[in-house]
Formats: sequence, structure tokens, C-alpha cells
Amino acid sequence: MPAEWEPHEATWLAWPHNLETWPEKFDKIPQVWAAMAKALCPHEKVNILVNDAKMEKEAKELLGVENVFFHHVPTNDAWIRDFGPIFVKNEKAVAMTDWIFNTWGERWEPRPLDNAVPKKLAGPLGVKHFEPGIVLEGGSIDPNGRGSLLTTESCLLSRTRNPHLSRKEIEETLNEYLGITNVIWLKEGIAGDDTSGHVDDLARFVKPDTVVCVVEKNRKDPNYEILQKNFEILQKATDQDGKPLKVLPLPMPRRVDGPKGKGYPDETVPASYANFYIANHVVLLPIFHQESDAEATYLLQSVFPDRTIVPIDGRDLVWGLGGIHCVTQQQPA
Repeated sequence: MPAEWEPHEATWLAWPHNLETWPEKFDKIPQVWAAMAKALCPHEKVNILVNDAKMEKEAKELLGVENVFFHHVPTNDAWIRDFGPIFVKNEKAVAMTDWIFNTWGERWEPRPLDNAVPKKLAGPLGVKHFEPGIVLEGGSIDPNGRGSLLTTESCLLSRTRNPHLSRKEIEETLNEYLGITNVIWLKEGIAGDDTSGHVDDLARFVKPDTVVCVVEKNRKDPNYEILQKNFEILQKATDQDGKPLKVLPLPMPRRVDGPKGKGYPDETVPASYANFYIANHVVLLPIFHQESDAEATYLLQSVFPDRTIVPIDGRDLVWGLGGIHCVTQQQPA
């Protein structure tokens, strides 16, 4: 599995349509997709899944840009990072891996349309299609393209994912299907995360030997100890060659409250600057109109000097319990 910063053929999106995902906010959500597409399409193809011709027409009217391609593949929701294909490649070809999506450990109702997306795309894309046969979401892993991968114990070792598999067996599966030789296990996720702790809210590779890791400065914040533990693990971790990693602290935004009485974990939403997306020539960064936006932007610009950091308003998007990385999926060149 290549690193996200390696050249892309395309970015995949699924057009948002589930009104229940963004209570009281949905009318603002298509504009977020438009902002992402407009930032991406000058640099790579943007493939968008839509349920039907009516949805395609609505999306086209809002977007008004070129290099966007629509695919009539129905979905239950828009979190394509977690249910879409995870692409792999070698020196000859690109292929896709198709993992079981069980709605984040059966946290929500079954979503059979989402789970079927990779299989429906394999034929039209003309790529080999591999089914590992275990539960895994794309947001739960982050590779450096050299054999190392970040994940969390709270998610991949969750009893609601693959209770029949040991840590060693999961590592063997990651090796067989994604070429991973070195798994770095963080502990758990941030408050408000309904995924059991996806790593793309916590820590991300930005170079083969460099990781950015969110840290909380406020000792009274419920995320403080969780994030300190993850940071300490990374400081002691090594890459696939046994060399220590460079770990850069990324700030956390102040708590963002979610809708009351909607069953959201901790009545907060998992706002995080780690949920950025690395594309050809640009990095899409969620911002929350807080003073920490500037610090996060500066750090990412320093590690991606040849890419433009594009701020995308994440305040409405995160009410759906996810961010920019959660709704994007890269297809390598």
C-alpha cells in the first residue's frame, strides 16, 4: 500500500445524501464536497459516487468544474475512506483490496450498499480485486509506503471487529494484503470518536520516517492523557528498518460540541487536524476557526513545502463524526 503522498491517479468521493448523518447541518454539507473537488481537480481526477442521475445532476450544478467523473454506484453514506477500496500497487499494476465494512464495529445500522462498493468498482476499473475476509476500515490504518503502518489497539483489536483473530494474525493479514512488515500500535482514540479509535484522528505519516501526532495542551481535557500515551509510544517506535521515527506534535482544536440527544459519544464530535488529506500538489486541512488553525497550517506547510495547504471548513463536516480524510480515498498512479 503506497503512502498517501505518492502520486495519485485520482481521488474518490461519495456524494453526501444521508440527512441523518449531519443533523441540523446537512444543507451546508454539499458545499464542503464542492470545496474539496475544486481544490483537487486541477491536480488529479476526482471520481464521485452518486446514487442516480438526479444526484449527479445536482452535484454537477453545484461543482461547475472539469476533471470530475461520476459513477452510478449507490451508497448508504459518504465515508468512502472506510468502506471504499484500499488500493495497492507493484511495479506493474494497481489492484484493490476489499475489506468487510461492518459499520465501525456494528456501532450503527448495517450499510450493505457501502460494503458492496469495492466489488462494484473492480470490474469497471479493470483492476485485480482481493478480499482478505476480515473487518477493517481505511481510517484505522496509515502507512508510510515502505512497510510501516500506524493503527490503534482499541480499533483493530476490538471485539466488535475480528474477535477470532489475535494481534499476530491481524499483523499477518496486513502483511499479506498490504505489504506491511512493521505495525506500530497506538492505544486509543479521542473523545467523540464512534469508530473505536481511528488513527487518522491521532497520528499520520508525512514522510517515510516522520509522523505528526496530535497532542492536547490542556491537562484537564479528557484527551490529554490518551494523546500523551500515543505520543510517547511513537517516540519509542521504530520504522521497518529499526530506525527511530521523527515525531512532530500537532495541536488539537478546542472541543467542538455535537448535537444534543442524538446518541453521539460524549456529546462531542471528534475534531482533529490530523484528519487532513494529502493529494497531488495540495493538502486539504480541516479548520475550525480557532487560533490553533494557524499553528496546524504552519506545521503541515513545513513538512509539505512543495504542496499548497488548502483550508477546508470542518465545523459542519465533523458533526457527522468524521473529517476530510474520512470522506476521501486515494487511487495511486
